[in-house]
Amino acid sequence: MLTKPGAMTTINLWNDYEIPRLGMGCWAIGGPFYAGDTPLGWGEVDDDESVAAIHRAIELGIRFFDTASNYGAGHSEEVLGRAIGSRSDIVIATKFGFATDPYTKQATGAFADAVFIRRSAETSLRRLKRDRLDLLQFHLNDFPLEQSDEVFEILETLRDEGKIDAFGWSTDYPDRAARHAGRPGFVSVQHTMNVFEPVPDMISVIERHGLISINRGPLAMGLLSGKFRADTKIGDKDVRGASLDWMVYFKDGRIAPEFAARLEAVRELLKSDGRTLTQGALAWLWARSPRTLPIPGFRTVAQVEENAGALAKGPLSPAITDEIDEALAQLRA
Repeated sequence: MLTKPGAMTTINLWNDYEIPRLGMGCWAIGGPFYAGDTPLGWGEVDDDESVAAIHRAIELGIRFFDTASNYGAGHSEEVLGRAIGSRSDIVIATKFGFATDPYTKQATGAFADAVFIRRSAETSLRRLKRDRLDLLQFHLNDFPLEQSDEVFEILETLRDEGKIDAFGWSTDYPDRAARHAGRPGFVSVQHTMNVFEPVPDMISVIERHGLISINRGPLAMGLLSGKFRADTKIGDKDVRGASLDWMVYFKDGRIAPEFAARLEAVRELLKSDGRTLTQGALAWLWARSPRTLPIPGFRTVAQVEENAGALAKGPLSPAITDEIDEALAQLRA
């Protein structure tokens, strides 16, 4: 194990596991899938490289992987199942709510009824080669608050039956996170959070209720990796090149100008103490709250090694985070 996380970069899970405070997000390794002609994946992938990257992450101490039943129309779960299988020392979180056809690679709708939830859980168990799902998350971000009670009652039942160990909600709405915070088995909220989107209201809910903050988009969909230039054009099979309302970091397949400016304002600050830009972005999240668990995406061994390398340096210092806040505030003024 090359990384040596200290107390500030470990977290205790609901099952009493203490793990490094870094997971790996597995959307990209699912490969292409679509809504009509609109890409929802991150382009073509090499499954052998994905498996090698997962194994490398485990060698470096990573014990948490996040996926979803619809990533690559189920292919992401299959790759994880191939790479990890039933290993009890690895925690796999998956999600349900979006249906896909594994043969056509097409999205077919969003569902939250009891029959769908059970079928989705069983399918995830089979793909992941697991007897029980460690963490099952509701994937419908803005699902109506009152109607969500029935969804989480079903999840409680699945937990009682031993199908799942714990559950959570993948949502960016603090009221939805708070709604089920006291429910037995509800342990986490997965939400967007990064240097550009600090989401203080969501963190307040999570800290108040002792939940785990699983940070999707910790690198702003790759923007905080620093590999994109203003003239870089995203590929046709990549979701970042699609015209989607929620795609804020990229527009028309290129970096959105306002985010390019924000990146330049904080680039050198994030690279403090010899960090790469990616490592600084992860370190910023650790400095924000002891409950954060970022899940940067990956497709290669090299990306995993860079992500995991952030653990050795730990969180950014308060002085640096203050400078970052001030730099971004000046841009918004």
